[in-house]
Amino acid sequence: MTGLARLSLNQETIKQWSLSELAEGCAKAGVRGVGLWRAPVQEYGPERAARVVRDAGLTVTSLCRGGFFTAIDPAARAAALDDNRAALDEAATLGTDTLVLVSGGLPEGSRDLAGARERIADALGDLAPYAAERGVRLAIEPLHPMYAADRCVVSTLAQALDLAERFPADRVGVVVDTYHLWWDDTVAAQIERAGRGGRIASFQLADWITPLPEGVLLGRGQLGDGSVDFRWFRERVDATGFDGPIEVEIFNPGLWARDGSEVLAEIAERYRTHVL
Repeated sequence: MTGLARLSLNQETIKQWSLSELAEGCAKAGVRGVGLWRAPVQEYGPERAARVVRDAGLTVTSLCRGGFFTAIDPAARAAALDDNRAALDEAATLGTDTLVLVSGGLPEGSRDLAGARERIADALGDLAPYAAERGVRLAIEPLHPMYAADRCVVSTLAQALDLAERFPADRVGVVVDTYHLWWDDTVAAQIERAGRGGRIASFQLADWITPLPEGVLLGRGQLGDGSVDFRWFRERVDATGFDGPIEVEIFNPGLWARDGSEVLAEIAERYRTHVL
C-alpha cells in the first residue's frame, strides 16, 4: 500500500483486537509499525509479545505508558519509580526506543502546579540513566489542559520541552500529539524548538471532535472528523528533519464497536487524504 511507510497503529485504536490479531491485521494491511500498551503486553508477557510482533514483520514504535510522577508521599513516589523501571525493561524487551510518559496530575488536595512539575523533573533525573542503559528514551507527552488536575500537569509542548531540556536529548524527548496540541498558537514555534534540539520522540495523530463525551478521555476522533489540520502538523514536524513513525492513537468506543479490519482500512484512507 503506497504512502503508508511511516504509518503506525497504536494498539488502543483497535482495542477489540488481541495482540496477535493486531499483528496479523497490520501486516495484511501493509502497516509496519505498532504502538503497544503495557497491560496487553503484560498479559502476553513481554518476550512473547515481542515475538508476535517480530514474526509478523512489524516494529514496535512506542510503549505506553510510564509516568505518574507527581505523588508527594515517599512510598507512592518510590512505587511509581519502580513501575517506570519495569516499563523501561518491557520497552527494551519489545525493541522500542520510546516509552511514552503521562506525567501525572495534582495530588489530592494540592493546587501546586509548579511543585508537581518539579517532582516530574526529579523523577526524570532518577530514571534517565536507567533508561539510557536500556536504549530507551523517556518521551514526555503534554496533554490538553482539561487533564491537568487528574492526569497530566504538563499541558503544552513548551512545558514538556522545559522539562526535557534539563537532560540529554537522547535520554528525554517529547511527544507531539495533535489531539492535545492543536489549539495552541505557539505550537509551530515549539515544534521547531523540539526539532532543533532533537527532542521529537513520537508523533501521534487523533482528531478533536465536539461535543466531548462525558469523562472526555474517550473523545478522540477519527482522522478528518474534527478540527485538526493534520497536514499542517505533519509538514511542520517533517520540516524539523523528523522522519520517524506517524502513530494513529484514537480512544473511541465507536471505533471499538466496529470490525477491526474495516477501521484500519478507513484509517489508511483518511491518513492518505488528510496527512500526506
